[in-house]
Amino acid sequence: MQNRPIGVVLRSNFGRLAVAAVAMLGVTAMTVPASADTKLKMVLNWKYQGPQGMFFLAQDLGYLKAEGIDLTIDQGNGSGAAVPLVANGTYDVGFGDINALIELAAKKPDDAPVAVYVMFNQPPFTIAVKADSPIKTPQDLAGKTLGSAANDGALKLLPAFCKATRIDCTAVKITNLQPNLREQMLMQSQVDGVLGYVNTIRFSARAMGVGDDKIRYINFGDYGMDLYSNAIIVSKKLVKDNPEVVKGLVQAINKGLVAALKDPDGAVAAVAKREPLIKIDVERARFDATLRAEMNHPEIAKIGLGNVNPERLKRAIDTMVSINGLPRTPAVDEIFTPAFLPAASELPKKLF
Repeated sequence: MQNRPIGVVLRSNFGRLAVAAVAMLGVTAMTVPASADTKLKMVLNWKYQGPQGMFFLAQDLGYLKAEGIDLTIDQGNGSGAAVPLVANGTYDVGFGDINALIELAAKKPDDAPVAVYVMFNQPPFTIAVKADSPIKTPQDLAGKTLGSAANDGALKLLPAFCKATRIDCTAVKITNLQPNLREQMLMQSQVDGVLGYVNTIRFSARAMGVGDDKIRYINFGDYGMDLYSNAIIVSKKLVKDNPEVVKGLVQAINKGLVAALKDPDGAVAAVAKREPLIKIDVERARFDATLRAEMNHPEIAKIGLGNVNPERLKRAIDTMVSINGLPRTPAVDEIFTPAFLPAASELPKKLF
């Protein structure tokens, strides 16, 4: 593996009615009803893990079928990777990082997908180091080597983190690594730290027998990066050609989430049906931790999970544009539309 300077990984109103939001996306007044033949392909943020159980419950409990949707769900290779895969037409739907979506919308607005259900409303991005590491603060990263998967959301946000913490990103080296080797390389001191999502790293380490006391985290959210993260994103083509299918998809996923909240064991079991090698106890703990750390922003008590606070999202967009020097500032409704959300009463407002 070769080390390389990180340099710059990325160069880097909502008050309109939902109808206006849809119109902006090019949705026509006429809609095409969902049918049993509506086949969609979805890419996840990562390998099959416990927190993805709501998607599989939506399949297993017949919620997707009831909406006339035949959904294929593939494993992913990073939350940032889902965005271009939907943008280029490889997938119709993705579970990906809304910050990567903001970057694409700023650079190529015609190509960018749109978020229709925001699931992670707290920033999960982190730099994990061994508990006895001399790296205590961002300033200690100078001259150190971090390992990351090429499409990891935290890696894509590292330049923004460097700017927010006033450190020189060119002094930090990056080693590309395979996702399944990340925690192993950290614990074997092959790298000084690793980039990723807190609970992805924590529970992948736990699955290999590494206790929580062996790893420390430098979380992006602790340094003023109040960002949303993973969302259900869909292609502009799907929104334009078949908005009723998008509405049905969001409805089914929301029902899957509600079912997962009522039966977390069943949600993890649904994942195990697709990947029998997962460790049930670890993935169940990962599910709980994800609810608490990544999905439980206080705002959901008012607006419900899936929706966003438009002022907060605008601040996040402005932050991304400013820190990364993006060429334009996307409007909030270019990034997220509430037009396809279920009724407010159906959105979860309490997770546990």
